[in-house]
Amino acid sequence: MTVVDLGFARLMRELRQGQGLSFRRLAKIVHYSHTYLWDIETGIKQPTPHVAEALDRGLNANGRLTRLIAVEAQALGTVDSSSLAAANSDSALRSADVQAADRAPRMSATRSPDGSASQWAQAASLLYDIFVRNRPPLTRLCVERYSRRLRRETGASPFHMEATMQGRTPHAECYAISRQPAPSDIAGLLSLAPGEQVICRENRYYADGEPIQLGHTYIPLKIAKSSALFHKTNLGPGGLFERLEDLGYRVARIREQVTTRFPTRQEALALKTPPYVPVILVLHTATDDNGSPFEVTRFIMRSDLMTVQYEMPLGD
Repeated sequence: MTVVDLGFARLMRELRQGQGLSFRRLAKIVHYSHTYLWDIETGIKQPTPHVAEALDRGLNANGRLTRLIAVEAQALGTVDSSSLAAANSDSALRSADVQAADRAPRMSATRSPDGSASQWAQAASLLYDIFVRNRPPLTRLCVERYSRRLRRETGASPFHMEATMQGRTPHAECYAISRQPAPSDIAGLLSLAPGEQVICRENRYYADGEPIQLGHTYIPLKIAKSSALFHKTNLGPGGLFERLEDLGYRVARIREQVTTRFPTRQEALALKTPPYVPVILVLHTATDDNGSPFEVTRFIMRSDLMTVQYEMPLGD
């Protein structure tokens, strides 16, 4: 159980205002969303020890904020004091991030012979409380994000559009473009022959400076050819779908399949996922007016920082 002194919010406000920092500027420094920081300062939400440490560093508070938070040992049950100390230390948390993907699939909330929950399960529960429950999610707006009208009006890509609509500061980067044989599932979705060549664009997405999503976009080589899709990491206003439309491929229909699993080691490192936090997989396929698929993207999202929202008309 985390106990927060009533003076925490007041001291945080004094420090932030004294340094002339807006919530958005502070969010970039401590790598938490500005909406979450506003909730803490106004008392709507309580800070975790990890957040307090980040604010101490960001506001040069010399530990004053951290000292206003206490974690009661009984919240850990049979987990000993060394486990608690490790959970509250930066080095241990960073190490846990790196090892999350290797451990998560094998660890389970099994019970020991005496009937008590295992120490690992209880430690996982503590880490989940610290990292997950108090973090505001970014919602994937699966209808609005593909609006052609909004894309033309704003010049923004779908991710930038939905993040901005929710008061978040978006950033996306394409860090690799390659030509490769289509993976078997991607080939099937794109109606390609086995081994047929595609262009793969690998992207990372951030909200308020925090990595929340990965995306691997596959486009048939016969479509991308020598276009910007193959040669440019920055696709300009409107992003991917605007460049596809320039080539004559206008999105008429989107199909998305949603599943979950634990992240791979590489995904956990890229997304900085805490231990035991799964990822949401969205396998997205775009088709034209004739029903022909021309683009597939595999999105990998942190389940603690993102939600998926669908809206659809009902048939008879």
